[in-house]
Amino acid sequence: MGVYNMTKESKDEQVGFHKGALAVLSKEREEMQRITSICEQLIQMHMKALADLGVDLSSEEKEAAESPKKPKKPIEDLL
Repeated sequence: MGVYNMTKESKDEQVGFHKGALAVLSKEREEMQRITSICEQLIQMHMKALADLGVDLSSEEKEAAESPKKPKKPIEDLL
């Protein structure tokens, strides 16, 4: 019975660990979405200000799209 309890406790600990990690990551994701929303609002404000000043962002966007981009490394390679 002692071995069974150790495995059950170990499993319960692992379940608790993973549930806790998911809770934290979920909150982190919510915060990232909030920050992304704020950044998007700021980008839109700056784009509008530039448009009001007569800056053509569409031509600059085309130039940026045509320039070669570095491939991003998968997250597994970063860890």
